[in-house]
This record gives sequence, C-alpha cells and structure tokens, in this order.
Amino acid sequence: MMDDNKKGPIYVTQPLLPPLEEFIPYLESIWENKILTNGGPFHRQLEQALCEYLDVKYISLFTNGTLALMTALQALRVTGEVITTPYSFVATAHSLLWNGIKPVFVDIDPLTFNLDPQKIEAAITPHTTAILPVHCYGHPCDVDRIERIADNYGLKVIYDAAHAFGVKKQGLSVLNHGDLSVLSFHATKVFNTFEGGAIVCPDAKIKQRIDHLKNFGFVDEVTVVAPGINGKMSEINAAFGLLQLKNIDAALAKRKALDAQYRAGLAGIPSIHCLPEMPGETANYAYFPILVQDSYPLGRDELYQKLSEHEIYARRYFYPLISDFPMYRGMPSAVPANLPVAQKTAKEVICLPIYPTLSHEQVNFILSLITAPLAR
Repeated sequence: MMDDNKKGPIYVTQPLLPPLEEFIPYLESIWENKILTNGGPFHRQLEQALCEYLDVKYISLFTNGTLALMTALQALRVTGEVITTPYSFVATAHSLLWNGIKPVFVDIDPLTFNLDPQKIEAAITPHTTAILPVHCYGHPCDVDRIERIADNYGLKVIYDAAHAFGVKKQGLSVLNHGDLSVLSFHATKVFNTFEGGAIVCPDAKIKQRIDHLKNFGFVDEVTVVAPGINGKMSEINAAFGLLQLKNIDAALAKRKALDAQYRAGLAGIPSIHCLPEMPGETANYAYFPILVQDSYPLGRDELYQKLSEHEIYARRYFYPLISDFPMYRGMPSAVPANLPVAQKTAKEVICLPIYPTLSHEQVNFILSLITAPLAR
C-alpha cells in the first residue's frame, strides 16, 4: 500500500466532530436564553443524560479532568500520602501535589498495566490515607482486591477513570467502584466536550459538596462554605457533550472494529505484544497500545521514528514515567529499581492511532509499516 492511500497525517486520536449544522441549534438556544455557565439547562441535561447512559447515580461536571481530580481529593478531605501509579498522565500525580499530598508510587501489573494490588500493602504507612489507581487505557483495575485492601486499612479510593468512559466489568459500570471516580472529556477522549471532566459520586450529599467546591465554595449568593475553585463546565461544552452522546454507540462500534483489525494484523508476531482482551470486560477501545520487544528488528524509538517519517504520529504513552520527571524522581518510591515493570513497559510502549474516522485502509498502511522489517 502506497503513502497516497493514507490521506494525510494520522494521529493517535482525533475528536469525532458532528456536522456543524447539528450544533447550530444548540448555539442558537444558548444565545437566546443568554445562560453561558453556572449550571444552565444544557449542563443539567448532560448530567442527567450521562447518569442514565453510564448507569451511575450522580455526576458533577467540570471544566476539565484535572480540576475534577483535584476537587475529588478535596471533597474526601484526603491528606498525607496517597498510593498511586507511575504509569499514567502527569495530571494524576499533579492533582496530589496541588493538594499538598505526597504521591507514593507502586509498580504496575505486567498484564494490565494497572496498579499492582500485590504491591500496595507494602507501601502503606501510618500517613497513607487513600489509593489513587488508574484504569489504564480503559481496562478496569482489580477493583475487588483494591477495595479489600482499602477496607482493611481504612483508606479512601479515588479512581482516575479518564480512559474508562462506558467501561463495564461483569456487566456493571466500573465507575461505581471506589469512593469517587473521575472522568476526562478532553478532545482526545472516547467521549469529549472539547474540554471537560466529571466526578462520579455515590450519593447526593457528596455531590452537593463537590458542586460547592467547583463553584468557589458558594452555597448561595452570600454564603461560602469552602475554599473552592472555578471548575464549572460551560453551556457550550455541555451542549457539545449532548450532541456527542447521540453518536457514542456508533463511535464505540467503529473503535471495536479497528481494534479487531489491529489484533488480526499483528497476530502471530511474537516480538509485538498487544494488551490482551479481558474476560467479562466491556471495553471502550480508547487506545491501542503495543509493546515493541527486544526480538523486533527495530528498537521502539526506531519504529516510532519510522512511523513519524510516514506521517503516522503514534505516541509513546506513557513515556517517560511520572516518577522520572524532576518534581517526582527524588522521592523514595520513584527509584527505578522499585518500579521494574513500569520502567520496562514505558521503554517498549507505542499507542497506535485509533478513532472512529480512521479508515481500514489507513490501519492496513500502519500495519504494513510495522510488519515490513520482519520480512527482511
């Protein structure tokens, strides 16, 4: 297959944009009622629609996932030390530092790339107050084992579920696990609102506290009860989310087909490892990571460069590890020897493009670039 068949640059992900004419009525409604933010009608509609679609009790919308993470920690009054993963986007650990909390990094499971429950208990100290796992690439953590550990030690659990929109385990939403779950609706996510995020919460009382915290702590015009921030989602973002929600099932079906095409094309190549599909899991196919192992003719970075030369802009996601960045690498838990699986995974991983408008011809072109060195 020749380069001219791939039709321009290909990125890891691209937002699914509905036809402009479908968005215009929403904009006209906003202009007519003159409500731009502060929990307007589209904001309320989106919260209700997401609760129904995701099968969760309460959702509080935010302007982005990072502010949602920071607020979730504040809402549960988390302090001291929090056990988390080094294999994530930096916002996971940054949300802890912004709250004056010390991250304690624990290694990941080699099969799922999620926080390894077997390593958690050894990291617990008298200062530990919570666990902050990540459903990496949208694949659920071992929520049952994490819950047992948290219950035994009296710890809170906040899931960074930025990748886990619509994910289910044994037919139930993974978002209902833990004390809180935090979603990201960034433009690169499976479901997006341009920019946005949300906290999934189990009851009306904690939602009320979260809603106060995301609006400067205001209860009413003259009453402030907490040192909150401005984390409110605008009406334009909420309206876009409502429009996106209409097409989400079709988008997930297309992602599933592309995932299957990649797996078929890479099957039987021992030097390329794909994250296995897990029994009982309803995935959202948010990412397609591969591990480029030593037996592959090219190094990971060489393959990454080769793809880039053909305008295939894959991503080494997550590389470097959070624990390798300057603000974290001096921490005792960040020592590379303590994180061998995460270190190895970060040096081998490449996330290949996957999004609803990616064509099967483009995937075939990507596969041809990956398999070509094996034919020499």
